[in-house]
Amino acid sequence: MHFRMILPVTALMLVSACSTVDRTGKKAARIHDTALTIDSHTDTPLLLTRPGFDFTQRHNPRQERSKIDLPRMKEGGMDGIWFGVFVGQGPRTPVGNRFAMETAMKILDTIDAVVGRYPDELEIATRSTDLKRIAGSGKRAVYLGMENGYPVGNDLGMLDMYYGRGIRYITLCHSENNDICDSSTDTAEFDGLSSFGEQVVDRMNDLGIMVDISHASDQSVLDIFERSRVPVIASHSCARALCDNPRNLSDKLLLKLKENGGVIQMCILSAYVETPEPNPLRDSAFNALRETYGRFYDMDQDTREAYMATWLEADTRFPGKLSTVSKAVDHIDHIVNLIGIDHVGIGTDFDGGGALADCYDVSQMGNITLELVRRGYTAWDIKKIWGGNLTRVMKAVEDAAETNSL
Repeated sequence: MHFRMILPVTALMLVSACSTVDRTGKKAARIHDTALTIDSHTDTPLLLTRPGFDFTQRHNPRQERSKIDLPRMKEGGMDGIWFGVFVGQGPRTPVGNRFAMETAMKILDTIDAVVGRYPDELEIATRSTDLKRIAGSGKRAVYLGMENGYPVGNDLGMLDMYYGRGIRYITLCHSENNDICDSSTDTAEFDGLSSFGEQVVDRMNDLGIMVDISHASDQSVLDIFERSRVPVIASHSCARALCDNPRNLSDKLLLKLKENGGVIQMCILSAYVETPEPNPLRDSAFNALRETYGRFYDMDQDTREAYMATWLEADTRFPGKLSTVSKAVDHIDHIVNLIGIDHVGIGTDFDGGGALADCYDVSQMGNITLELVRRGYTAWDIKKIWGGNLTRVMKAVEDAAETNSL
């Protein structure tokens, strides 16, 4: 006599659910492994310039506040990364502009030195085709962007110099206005692009440097769309319809971005993903910190070290609530539904504030792919999001510059 085991209905449902989850996870892992993955904005060079920081060693993100290093890039399946050469806005004077330029050059020298020490692991990339070639060799591609056009000062010749050093996009401004344009978080000064800013956009188009509209005011962005002869990028921004932050792009601007042929790289800084919940204790602690130390960009190195130690202590005592991958991918859904799959990518802002509860550092980037698979995005869609769309824009900018030079 043969006996057959009869499983309860609930047990069968659990087995089915587990099987589905397992299949989805394996599918996401396959897609993530085969995609050319690149993060369009990180502030990791701020860490590279710290004495003793080793990019080839694995760091603890909770204790050291480091979100990216080579071992964790491998764990997260990342083929490439854009390092942001960031200089905070300072005085718009000849002395200030010179200091900004010298700071930018020091950061570039540091990046070159780090990459140069590990030629079997890392390679500087300057062309849209480099990502595939470098990834195929088993190395990680390092692209260079400049966050804040302040180091350009008011000298167009600086653009040629930075292009020669490998810079392939420039975020025209940061949290304050500069001589190029108005910032989204400052008062209107030029009502958009300045006359010099128009020349900057023209020269960037000529050279083949992508124009980055993240941080720029709405009117600055509209002026850039009007001025640029080639597609532009937003290297780390989200959709304002889902999170009403001036750093995010409104639906009006997203529709203009589609007309321009550009791409918005979804940022995972939690305050851009969803409006933060009130946290009076945290706000009070950080307000007191700012009153004590003043502007970060005005501090000398010793003061900055003391400030960062105090900041980390306050952040540990009064942690902010982090958003989630699911809510971040809601932004991708919104952008895709509004302007299409060809105009969205990923720019985390890791090491500059970017972090989600379930994508806290670069080792967890696969969680974004998993969520995209859960929502029905195809492998082709996901490969566009992870690098294809940004590469398309970069190639268009390169091609236009080469045509212009003939």
